[in-house]
Amino acid sequence: MHPGFKALNHIEKYRIQKHFDAKAECYESSAVLQREVCDRMLERLHLVKLQPEKIIDVGAGTGWGVQGLMKHYRSAQVLALDLSMAMLSRSKTKGGWLRKPSLICGDAESIAIADNSVDIIFSSLMLQWCDAEKVFAEFHRILKPGGMLMFSSFGPDTLKELRHSWKQVDNKIHVNSFVDMHDLGDALLMTGFAEPVMDIDLMTLTYENAKDVMLDLKNIGANTPMKNEHRGLITPRKFQRVLNAYETFRVEGVVPATYEVVYGHAWKAEASSTEKLERKEFSVSFDKIK
Repeated sequence: MHPGFKALNHIEKYRIQKHFDAKAECYESSAVLQREVCDRMLERLHLVKLQPEKIIDVGAGTGWGVQGLMKHYRSAQVLALDLSMAMLSRSKTKGGWLRKPSLICGDAESIAIADNSVDIIFSSLMLQWCDAEKVFAEFHRILKPGGMLMFSSFGPDTLKELRHSWKQVDNKIHVNSFVDMHDLGDALLMTGFAEPVMDIDLMTLTYENAKDVMLDLKNIGANTPMKNEHRGLITPRKFQRVLNAYETFRVEGVVPATYEVVYGHAWKAEASSTEKLERKEFSVSFDKIK
């Protein structure tokens, strides 16, 4: 496993789940960047010539992507998977009166649907909370031959100002680290995907002060480190030193928060004619979503 990928134990995953459960109510009011990234991904789907029967949004959150997928693919079944049931409960309101997504509360590293069962996997800003190699292997398993994966994640320069400011105070982990675009591309190839394409956007949000940066991160549940490591007592004096360090980034009356957004898409190769015959003769369906 690449050292940048995060192998989380059950306790750490449970802690992240409960953290997002607690933020479900206030998430959308602060998730400005998350909505923008999701919208940019949805725009890219206009260039894809697929007519999917089944789509899954992995890391669906409160359902912004689900809503867009239902509008774009009006005849497809849309599944919404998230680790947080509180988030998913808000996704179910996004389909309108006549059409609802199928909700799956579960782990992206172990998805409870059958092999070769979905045409498109859509995943916006979820991958950074997981072991990317495990997730890509699951994505490859559930994707039909000829199906497409489209995802976004955060790159290493994300929140570089906040990370720098904390380093002026101590050497503890206060800001999560993120995997480089090239490592994600390598992981796609290692797990069997074909024709991976990767690119990057650098996006900057501006705030009146560093406290507002941290409040936004808290409201979307992004202020919890992946690893449950002891960070020590954060005294008022130490916190003020962080705020003072962040002030060095102030330009024209505001402070920035940089996000390096990595976009990727790849395909599951079509099976050979021999493989298709073998699958048709011997496969057994374990599809749990009807």
